[in-house]
Amino acid sequence: MILISACLVGQNVRYDGGNKLNNELKSLVDQGLAKPICPEILGGLTIPRNPAEIVGGDGFDVLKNKAKIIDIQGNNVTDEYINGAIKALDICKKMKCKTLILKSDSPTCSSQSIYSGKFNGSKKQGIGIFAALLIKNGIQVYDEKNYKI
Repeated sequence: MILISACLVGQNVRYDGGNKLNNELKSLVDQGLAKPICPEILGGLTIPRNPAEIVGGDGFDVLKNKAKIIDIQGNNVTDEYINGAIKALDICKKMKCKTLILKSDSPTCSSQSIYSGKFNGSKKQGIGIFAALLIKNGIQVYDEKNYKI
C-alpha cells in the first residue's frame, strides 16, 4: 500500500485550510491503490492553524531534541508534530506500507527541503519530522515532485 499526504489528494488539511491537489496522486487513491494520511491532524493540530517551521535543524534534529517546531506566533508545537508522526508511523507499519509520497517543504512531510525557521519564506536543505521518522524505520519517502510508483 502507498500512503500519500492528504493535502496532495485534495483534502483540506493544510495549515491554511486548503490543499495542494495533485490529480495523478488523487487517482491512485480513487483506484484503491493508495490511502491519504495527515500526521499533523493525527497529532491534534487544528484546521486552520498557524504556520510552523523547524527551528534549529531539521526533523532528525527534532527527534534528537536538538531542534523544535515553532509556529509563527512563537508557540512550541513540537509535541503535537512528534505525536502525529508517531501515530502516522504506526498506521504505516500496520498497513505494511513501504512507500510514501509526502508534501514537499512541509515541517512534517518534506524529504528534501524545509522552510528555514525564520518565517521569511526562505528554505534550507532538510527533512520534516515524519519523513525523518520514516527514514529511520527504513521506509522509502518521496515527494510530489520525485515519486516513483
